[in-house]
Amino acid sequence: MGKQEGKYGYSGDEYLKFKKYAMYMLIGFSIMYCFFYNGRQNMNLAIPLMIEEFGVTKADMGMVTSALFWCYGFGHLFSGRLGEMVGNKRFIFWGVVLSALLNLIISFQASLIVIAILWGINGFAQSMAWSPGIALSNKWWPKDKRGFASGVITGASGVAQVVTYFCVLIAYQISPNMGWRAAFRWPLIPMLIILVVFVALVKNSPMDVGLPEFEEEDKEAAALEAARMKELQGKGAVYPFLCLLREPKMCVFLFIIAIGGIGRYGMLTWVPTYFKEALGMDIKSGIFASVLLPVGQAAAFFLMPYLTDKVFKGKREPVLVICGFISAISLILFPRITSLGMASVMLLFVGFFSSVNGIVWAFAGDIGTRAFAGTATGLLDWAAYMGAAVQSILFGYVSSYSWNAVFITIAILYVALVILALAAKNMKVRGTAQ
Repeated sequence: MGKQEGKYGYSGDEYLKFKKYAMYMLIGFSIMYCFFYNGRQNMNLAIPLMIEEFGVTKADMGMVTSALFWCYGFGHLFSGRLGEMVGNKRFIFWGVVLSALLNLIISFQASLIVIAILWGINGFAQSMAWSPGIALSNKWWPKDKRGFASGVITGASGVAQVVTYFCVLIAYQISPNMGWRAAFRWPLIPMLIILVVFVALVKNSPMDVGLPEFEEEDKEAAALEAARMKELQGKGAVYPFLCLLREPKMCVFLFIIAIGGIGRYGMLTWVPTYFKEALGMDIKSGIFASVLLPVGQAAAFFLMPYLTDKVFKGKREPVLVICGFISAISLILFPRITSLGMASVMLLFVGFFSSVNGIVWAFAGDIGTRAFAGTATGLLDWAAYMGAAVQSILFGYVSSYSWNAVFITIAILYVALVILALAAKNMKVRGTAQ
């Protein structure tokens, strides 16, 4: 074989080294995030048992679960920027450690009010990983590879939900008499073990391994990044927020991801309970069937951002339109299915097309560039979890009237997503030019 040709401003040997550590970063963060959900999604699978033990309603539990979403969302307003300022890797590490500690403390509580407060604080801890993680990926993956990297990382978040389902199932098997508390103890062990893998593999930037920063080969992306870097010099810590929020396209995407948050977490939070109540399944069977939803989401998270790069040349909106339209139709049909087999197949289908988050995280890197991709991700994730917080309360009440109403409501929101994506399609990123 011939000598490796360089790219992104690197010589052949430098490029080989860059590719190796870029892959380490991608694998290390993705594996870590696969298990990080053990400290967040475990609550969803404990809801039926907590309702039974505490003698509360679904609406009451909706208020408890929303505590995390509110705090997680607002935490992202700060974590993305703080990660950029103090070091993304360090910030992520402490987020995992704090979340594990809070979950353990929750498992010993007997008051639902105390649990709600601690669960809210856990939301801040959980917010310390995603936005810095996306910012970290942008240090290693250029514009023409961003869809791939974003897809792998977001796909890991979908797989993470499956990992949590099985970790909680195993926890219930290990300690059946412990009830819901098992879901807040045993799953923490693999979460902390995998953190060690992350620390060992991942570096903050190419400079940490003796390489210069890569050069963007996409001229438009390079020009936007240069402008953002120049404007960032001498500005205050809040400047990236002002820069991004004066971009109309960014504002439209904030609404798009909010709808995505309502749809995604509305289904993830309540589908296990839907299977139990509407189809008469026990908790373990309901969990198993519900795994198909995040499996479909994980597949979409990986594939959809990659398609925006390879098929649509970096344009994110066309795929958003396709996903929103198909999701709306599928959700209207879903509650009319009474067979477990057909419902399971539909879960896989709905999970795939309703999952637009991966596309949006690629957009965060596009509009934020390496200058402040973490801030852009933080803003977008804030919007996503405002939607998630709203769904916890909204669907807790709506499901008390009719499960059919839950799915129709989500379908209407996906129609709105299509309209927003069409509006964003022709918007240009203005950059920092005055």
